[in-house]
Amino acid sequence: MKTTVIYKQEQNFELKGDFYPTSEKSRPVIVFIHGGGLVWGSREDMKSEQIKFFQQAGFNIFSIDYRLAPESKLPAIQEDIVDALHWVENEGVKQFDYDPEKIAVIGSSAGGYLSLLTGTFTNKPKAIVSFYGYGDITGDWAVKPSPHYAAMTNVPRELAKMLVSNEIISVGPIEKRYAIYMHARQHGVWIEELSGLIPIISKDELSKYCPLFNIQANFPPTLLLHGTEDEDVPYEQSVLFAEKLKENGVEGKLITIPEGKHSFDEDWQNPIVQNAFEEVITFLNNKLK
Repeated sequence: MKTTVIYKQEQNFELKGDFYPTSEKSRPVIVFIHGGGLVWGSREDMKSEQIKFFQQAGFNIFSIDYRLAPESKLPAIQEDIVDALHWVENEGVKQFDYDPEKIAVIGSSAGGYLSLLTGTFTNKPKAIVSFYGYGDITGDWAVKPSPHYAAMTNVPRELAKMLVSNEIISVGPIEKRYAIYMHARQHGVWIEELSGLIPIISKDELSKYCPLFNIQANFPPTLLLHGTEDEDVPYEQSVLFAEKLKENGVEGKLITIPEGKHSFDEDWQNPIVQNAFEEVITFLNNKLK
C-alpha cells in the first residue's frame, strides 16, 4: 500500500510524494527521484518490481515529484529536492514509521543526476545510488547536439514550443513531453532550456549545478551503476565521477553493466540486473546501519 502526501505547497503549485512502507519498524528510507531529462516523468515512474524488492529488503520508499523544465529552471528543481529531503528528515516521521537519520537517495538518469547533486547539499543523505546519472552538465555530451538523437526524426522548434505549458508542472507524461527533450538534444539547447543560461557564456554559473565539480571530503558514500553502451548519458560520466570521488577520499564504487543501454535496470529478469540490485542492497545495508 502507498500513501500519497503533499510534501511542498506554494501559491501556484504543489508537489506530491508516494510513501511505500516496509513491514519492519524504524527502518531506513529511500528517497527515489525519477528520470526524464528533467523534462518529463513523475513519482509513479518507479517500477513495481523495484518497489517490492526494496520493501522486502526492509527499506521504506518515498518517490517524489519535482518541478519540471523548461517551465521551471535548475535552481527551482534543486530547491525542490532540498525541500523533499527536509520533509523526510522533519515532517514525514510524524506520519510514518521510519528512521529519519538513515536516508538514502536513489535516482536514474536525470534522477541520478539530482541524486548526485544531494551530495553537495548542506543536509546530505547518508548514501547515494545513481543509475546512469551524470555529474557534468557543461560537457560536450550535454551542450552539443547528441548524435544519438540527431539520427532520429527531427523535432521542429515550433512543435517543441507548443508542448511547453504556461503553468508550473510537476507531472509530465512522456507522450506529451518527450518531443521537448528530443528537440533540445538534437539541437544542443538542452542545458539552455533547463537553466535559462547560455552554457558557453555561463559555464561558471552552471558549474554550481555540476556535482562532479563540487565533491568534497564529506560527500556521502556513492554507488554508481552504468551501462557501457548508454547512448543517452555516456558511460564516461560515471567513470569520471568514480575517479573524482576517489581523488577526494570519498567512498565510491562503479558497477559497470557490459553492453548495458540506458534504462538497463528495467530488464528486471536479466541476471546481471538482478545481481546489480543485490549489490545495491548490500551497499545500502552497509551505509545505513
